[in-house]
Amino acid sequence: MFIAALLIGLREGLEASLIVGILVAYLTKRGRLEQRRQIGAGVALAVLISLALGALFTFGSYRLSFTAQEIIGGTMSLVAVALVTWMVFWMLKLGRRMKVELESRSDDALATGARWAMFGVAFVAVAREGIETTLILWGWALEPAALSGALLGFAISIGVGYLVYRGMLRINFATFFAWTGVFLVIVAAGILAYGIADLQEARVLPGPFSGHPITPTDFRTGEVLTGLTDGPFWLASVPFGWAFDVSASIDPSSAAAAFLKGTVGFTPQMSWVQVIAWLLYVVLVLPPFWRRAFANVAAAKAAQAARQPQAAQAAETAPPAPAVPARHPAGVDHAPAGPLPVIPSDATAHHRTNQPERITP
Repeated sequence: MFIAALLIGLREGLEASLIVGILVAYLTKRGRLEQRRQIGAGVALAVLISLALGALFTFGSYRLSFTAQEIIGGTMSLVAVALVTWMVFWMLKLGRRMKVELESRSDDALATGARWAMFGVAFVAVAREGIETTLILWGWALEPAALSGALLGFAISIGVGYLVYRGMLRINFATFFAWTGVFLVIVAAGILAYGIADLQEARVLPGPFSGHPITPTDFRTGEVLTGLTDGPFWLASVPFGWAFDVSASIDPSSAAAAFLKGTVGFTPQMSWVQVIAWLLYVVLVLPPFWRRAFANVAAAKAAQAARQPQAAQAAETAPPAPAVPARHPAGVDHAPAGPLPVIPSDATAHHRTNQPERITP
């Protein structure tokens, strides 16, 4: 739970930091430094709205019935899965053009002459990232480990974004977003399974819960069927029974169970619908993402390799810089070039003239 929330906070926070860095750098290049306050105000409002939305989802559901809470939780989990899927593919498609698009929006905003034009650009860009993060993390909002992981991820992303902006740190963003995207696809599969469990508990979807109208049970004992049962009930638990139940081996409250739930969405007891949905999502989403993401990584490496000889050739063919004359010591700035004339030493011992030498008696 902590690791998943940490990486989600790091990725989303770094995206927001890159957006802010691009906007500030562009305003600096345009000489519009007075607009930077508007960017700060837009970012602050976007963060506040994201926090308020998370608080509304978390505390507003306390007054609802158990069934209503599970329905809302399951529905929001499905929305979060859709957002994660859209986000990782959006970064592949638009990541390279992010700088160009943000600068184009900034040009349009500055051209209007409106006082708060850049406020809107920064607010919309950062609010999108904040709302996505809120929806993704909302299912874990009551877990202290998830909250601390997300906050730590945001803090790290702010520091990394500042170092990148100042030119003190270089990151291969194609590789970073490729691997974090792979991890987020796995996390999204777990969120999907988590949301299905909520909807099954609310009896919106059929599942192996007490009192559910479609619950495969052994008519002799009344027990809910689990896994691939023996005898005449083989596969009778599919698709609405339990796929497995290893609660006796893995304590659901243990650190190992929490780690597996937060990373791959595994819980010691899962229904067939959860397992099938998890597998289908990973099989359908991960391969195309993998191909596109690492094709971008290869393209980025090829472009970097092509730029290196071009830069070296440009350095070789560049005209030599004009020589800067050496500065003489203070007081002799206008001394003529070349060695100074040497005065004979006997000329300084006595002034010799053409007059006859005086003879003393």
